Amino acid sequence: MLFKLSSLAYALTLFFMMFLNRQEHHKTYATQHATGPRDTQKTPQNLAIHFVLFILLVLHGYACYLDIFTSEGLVFGFAQALSLMAWVGIALYWIESWFFSLQGMLPLVLVLATLFSFLPALFEGSIISTKSVHSPGFKLHFITANIAYGVMFLAALQATLMTWQDRNLRSNHSKSNKSLVEMLLLGSPSRLLDQLPPLMTMERVLFSIIGIGFCLLTVAVFSGVFFSQALFGRALIFDHKTVFALLSWSMFGGLLYAHWKVGLRGTEALRWVLGSFVVLLLAYVGSRFVFEVVLNKI
Repeated sequence: MLFKLSSLAYALTLFFMMFLNRQEHHKTYATQHATGPRDTQKTPQNLAIHFVLFILLVLHGYACYLDIFTSEGLVFGFAQALSLMAWVGIALYWIESWFFSLQGMLPLVLVLATLFSFLPALFEGSIISTKSVHSPGFKLHFITANIAYGVMFLAALQATLMTWQDRNLRSNHSKSNKSLVEMLLLGSPSRLLDQLPPLMTMERVLFSIIGIGFCLLTVAVFSGVFFSQALFGRALIFDHKTVFALLSWSMFGGLLYAHWKVGLRGTEALRWVLGSFVVLLLAYVGSRFVFEVVLNKI
């Protein structure tokens, strides 16, 4: 019930925000192009959105807590993983948005939050063994892995917005070059993209996020190795989940090295970010989806 309520609340917030943006666009568009992006962080409208998003995060987080930490044990599956990943990513976005004008990212955040917060209402997940739940290594692995997923989720969202932002600049705000998704989320040309920081600032923030996420992912991967040793008696099980996790870790590490060593940036770097995140999703979420939904096994 709480997941359905959270999803509905996210959706209503999205529609209300899109309505406000359409009302404000004609008043602010000329000003923004004449003076540059406004600092909208402290406007009454933006503060109200911050407050509403905080309430939604509390509701969504409480729903995740009740669904995952049950009296029978820890319940987890692909739906719970996506919902928790979205919650962590949105919480980090909420914090980041106090320091940068990221209003243009919010519609995409709310669309995914609406979808991912509803999934646990449809798919129940499965109970993880009691032995693993009480293991300190598992707790470390579980916490760092989910935070890493959330951080990389936020990085993927930012990379998506930067791709649209770069395309918008290259097309000189041409409506004909906008995809259907962009038109639905952003409306008329540059409406919300103008509320984002410049691409250089976005890129600097993006690689900072990826750096933090890579450190967390490193802890998650290697704590998973020790957790596997304690639970199964061997350090590493080379199944599809392990292969995808190590591949994603290597891809993010290679991206950071290439950015530091040879200055990799722009469209190629953004594609690398999105590709690495897709591989990361396949590591757990993809395998659990196949196991729980396609094969219909819990």
